[in-house]
Amino acid sequence: MYPINLKEKFNKFNKQWHPHQIAVVDDMQVILAKIQGEFVWHKHDDEDELFYVQKGTLEMHFRDKIEIVNEGEILVVPKGVEHCPKSLGDDEVHLLLFEKITTRHTGNVQHEKTQTEYPKI
Repeated sequence: MYPINLKEKFNKFNKQWHPHQIAVVDDMQVILAKIQGEFVWHKHDDEDELFYVQKGTLEMHFRDKIEIVNEGEILVVPKGVEHCPKSLGDDEVHLLLFEKITTRHTGNVQHEKTQTEYPKI
């Protein structure tokens, strides 16, 4: 049991679209990611995802709308909802995600950006 400094953890990596695990809470994991540009359209059939924007602005694309998530805001993507995260403009976005440990990075899609292991930092 100890405090986790998010700024320090974000400074430990630079690779974008590559989640890093910082904590486990029961069957959930807390992960950090840096993103820039557009990700992959995908969904998670059995898991919700919580996105917290630590830095920058996130565009969460859905098939019928786009939600803008600003610094200090969260967005929950319900299970089964197809989505595509994207940074606003060319700015890098720092995200904290809260999701089940069983959640696959790109859900139902296999892509060159898909990660299967999240380093623990």
